Parts: sequence; C-alpha cells; structure tokens
Amino acid sequence: MPTYILLFGAPGAGKGTQSAILKAEYGIPHVASGDLFRKHLSENTPLGQVARGYIDNGELVPDDVTVEMIRNRLHEPDAAQGAVLDGFPRTIPQARELEKLLTEFGGKVDVVLSLKVREATLLERVASRSLTSGRADDHPDVLAKRIRVFLSQTLQLEDYYRERGLLAEIEGERSVVDVTEQIHAAIRACTSK
Repeated sequence: MPTYILLFGAPGAGKGTQSAILKAEYGIPHVASGDLFRKHLSENTPLGQVARGYIDNGELVPDDVTVEMIRNRLHEPDAAQGAVLDGFPRTIPQARELEKLLTEFGGKVDVVLSLKVREATLLERVASRSLTSGRADDHPDVLAKRIRVFLSQTLQLEDYYRERGLLAEIEGERSVVDVTEQIHAAIRACTSK
C-alpha cells in the first residue's frame, strides 16, 4: 500500500529540508502544489492554461483543476509507492477531495505532520533564504502575508485531521536532526494504528 504523508508548515518552517529527507528515506517524491502550478504555467499545459485564465482574472483556481494536477503527478512512476504532499490540501473541501483521490491509488492519508515555528523565526529564516533563493515570494512583505494566509487556512485543517487521529505537531524550531526524529516517531505512531 502506498504511503501518503501531508506536510503542513508556513513558509520557512523547514518543509523543503524535511521533504528531501523523507524522499530519500522512503523513496517517495515531494509533491508541492506550488511547484506543480509553476510547472504547468511555465510549460503552458492544458491545465496550466485553465489555471492561467483564473489567475489572470484575479480569481482562485478551482479545486478540480488543482486536484487534477495532483492526480496527474501521482500517476507518475516515481509516486507509485506514495508521496509527501506539501501545500495541498488547504481547505476542508480539498481534504475531502484528496481522500477520494488517494483511494484511486489504493491509499489514504497516513499522517499529517504540522511543523510549528514562531512567526519571528519564520521571518528570520526566510530573510536568510531570500539572499540566495531569488524567489519573489521570499520578500518580507509577501512572506508576512503568506504566513497570515497559511495560519488562517490551516487551523481548521489541523482540527479536521486531529479529529481523525492523523495530526502530529512537530516542534520545528529544533535542529534538523531533532525535527527528523520527531517526524519518524509520528510516522511510526500513525502507521502502527
């Protein structure tokens, strides 16, 4: 049965670092919704064209378009054993759609890892990252908005997954090794149920 791990965390929480570790240890890809959007838009795929129509009009891309991007990505051979999903779902309706989608692949959400980091630490981390990343969304003003949006969106999702016994809160301000150890313990606890 494939393993599906959801990774929650504000920008700068360490999702990229921990996803790389999980990818190496479990042999499953890191599937970030933001990366999928950028790929589809830059390659001007049919899904990218649909998404661009909404984005250009200042509208949110409908869930069915995002779900289809995720579905296409999970059909790729490297995702046969599962994936670390990052940036999706962001709402409870998206979480329900994800559950339906994963049944198509004979799987389910195994664990939801929520990396907890104080806002001041997030801002400090991304300020450092912005010096080398070149990412427009690492600008302090943009980042502060992204953090607020993330926090407002994920609180309900955390409750949703907590009620299902799948949420593990990870102290993300510790060392990379300590965070990784917490993650492994949480995965073991959720997958042994």
